[in-house]
Amino acid sequence: MSTKREAFLRLAEKRTNTVIDKIRILSNCANPYAYEYTEEDVKRIMSAIEAELRTAKSRFAVAHRREFRLD
Repeated sequence: MSTKREAFLRLAEKRTNTVIDKIRILSNCANPYAYEYTEEDVKRIMSAIEAELRTAKSRFAVAHRREFRLD
């Protein structure tokens, strides 16, 4: 049985590498000899990725906030 920390490390590393691989695969679409796209297409793709990244960052930030207590 793994600890929460061990589980986090195992899953976070695997999932981070998966995200990085998928971004690399997406960047293959930048080849103008194989694909046709507009700057608007690129802006919409990057905007969607950045929005999801902001959401993920905020979820980690919220996880570390603690409720104020006087006791």
